[in-house]
Amino acid sequence: MDVVKNTVNSIILDPQYADYLALLKGARNGAFYGAKVRFPHALVMVFLFRSGPLREKLSIILKATRTHARNLAIFALIYKSSMLFLLRTSPTGKELKSHTFLAGLTGGYIVFGRGIQSSVNQQIVIYIFARVSLALAKLMIQRRSQGGVGMGRELSEKMERNAWPVFASLSWAMVMWLYRWHPDTIQPSLKSSMKYMYVGTSIPKALLLHYWVVFL
Repeated sequence: MDVVKNTVNSIILDPQYADYLALLKGARNGAFYGAKVRFPHALVMVFLFRSGPLREKLSIILKATRTHARNLAIFALIYKSSMLFLLRTSPTGKELKSHTFLAGLTGGYIVFGRGIQSSVNQQIVIYIFARVSLALAKLMIQRRSQGGVGMGRELSEKMERNAWPVFASLSWAMVMWLYRWHPDTIQPSLKSSMKYMYVGTSIPKALLLHYWVVFL
């Protein structure tokens, strides 16, 4: 037993295996993070908005958690493997800015881009897209010295002051318009949430009349 333990420790501490162990650690961390994020979310959404027997609900929760954990683990493995390959084949022997883009492109296509995607994958990609959009918006108003576009100071300050109010207002305006007139285009979990908040709170006219008569 001690021999096996010493062998494992020697492999872990050996620099020549560091890159390969980093791949495994990335996959492990991706799986752990995916499960940690998805399980409580699925638990709340399923018990709040889904009907059916307990076993069916638990099955849905575990399936969503497994899908989220597995896909983040696979993406992390593909991304880090791609980065390692690009670094070792780079003419300069150094990481280039394009490496992260190409590695992300490869992982994104293999894990999230091919075939019919589950609702879990769609939610992950939509979340990433929203974060990327905000980051790019910030980059637009940053100075060139900070890696941004470098627009004029006056225009940059004006955009920084007004961009979020416009963005927030238009986002809510569009989602409410879509939900009212084109509800089938909205993601199912969002539609369920909005139905619970805005349709489930509507009081029928007959009930209103009843309360009005009783009050009088």
